Amino acid sequence: MSSLLAALTDAQHLALHIVTATPQPSGVPDVGGGEAPPGSEDLLKILRWVAWTVTALCVAGIFGVAARMAVDHSRGGGREHVRGLGFVLGACLLVGAASGIVGALV
Repeated sequence: MSSLLAALTDAQHLALHIVTATPQPSGVPDVGGGEAPPGSEDLLKILRWVAWTVTALCVAGIFGVAARMAVDHSRGGGREHVRGLGFVLGACLLVGAASGIVGALV
């Protein structure tokens, strides 16, 4: 029984030595600042144009909902467009937060 216990103790010491001897990961590697690939200037130009276009569409959406609300108010209604205004304002918030969301994910 004592030889079994001694063999088990030796196995534990060997396992502990193997675990402590293996190199541990050092964390996230530093990839540096990097360099933009060729042609990225054109892609960034297109993305800026898309951002401006989407912003203009959000403003046009708010104007469109406001115009429909004004027309319906003159006819005696006007409360049915709150849902549409909510969707348009949600889209505006998403457009405004897009760069922050992408920055957090990357």
